Amino acid sequence: MHTVAVLSLKGGVGKTTVALGIASAALRRGTRTLVADLDPQGNATASLDPPYTDATLAEVLETPHRAVLQRAIAPSVWSDELDVLVGSEELEQLNEPGPDGRRLENLSRALDELYRSPTRGEPYELVVLDCPPSLGRLTKSALVAADSAILVTEPTMYAVAGAQRALEAIQQVRDEHNPDLKAIGVLVNRLRVRSHEHQFRIAELRESFGHLVMPTAIPDRLAIQQAQGACSPIHEWNSPGAQEIALTFNMVLAKILRSNRAGRHRVLDAGQRHGEDENVSGEITAAPENSETEVETTGPIPRVRSANS
Repeated sequence: MHTVAVLSLKGGVGKTTVALGIASAALRRGTRTLVADLDPQGNATASLDPPYTDATLAEVLETPHRAVLQRAIAPSVWSDELDVLVGSEELEQLNEPGPDGRRLENLSRALDELYRSPTRGEPYELVVLDCPPSLGRLTKSALVAADSAILVTEPTMYAVAGAQRALEAIQQVRDEHNPDLKAIGVLVNRLRVRSHEHQFRIAELRESFGHLVMPTAIPDRLAIQQAQGACSPIHEWNSPGAQEIALTFNMVLAKILRSNRAGRHRVLDAGQRHGEDENVSGEITAAPENSETEVETTGPIPRVRSANS
């Protein structure tokens, strides 16, 4: 079971869009997946539209037992092969900035329960953690539980500063709680390829973060909003823009799965997983048509250079 955290410390950059896109690609691939909605806004839960549950992720984080998990997980409207660990507004009450280390491990303990004894059918091969746009208990819990992390940003003037803060947060969790956590990369969302401003900002990102910036980006297409509004996976939305986006998410999923094919469940098997760190390079573009090229993991986070260096 591989667990990936999707995060951004700035709201409105399309973090949930990326989490749902990864889930859509996994569904198309036949990878049994769980989406855990840690964002109190609950946008991922709304788009996946599960039936009512007696419990939510808020209860799971307080009491990470199998009985609570059973009440908080439900099938998505997309497919019985894609489940939701349901989010709620009550999560905001748990998002204190500095919880003790044991409370940060509660999500890991819950995922261990799922690893040992699945609550619905076959075990999950992939868990996608949709984090809130802040660095409180919820995001830190996700990073403690994750095998890998994807940082989502937009090609704007604030992109470098926001990405730097998020990567520093990932590094802090690596140092203090989860030394096996890998940064898969910085994924640019809402790219307009012909925009000189966007290409300039991408050049800034690559100057600061180098190979951590993914070589493909999510193009700015209306199809994303249309598919989410219809509670439909992007891979099933019938438009040229949706097909272009779907191919990009196929590439992102391939990178996640290649980053560590074995995965782990954090609390029980910490320290038992090993892997080579590899880098990627390339120009930032939208996904090429009919391309499903797989790219390697970027591994550890390099030191971020300042704007004046």
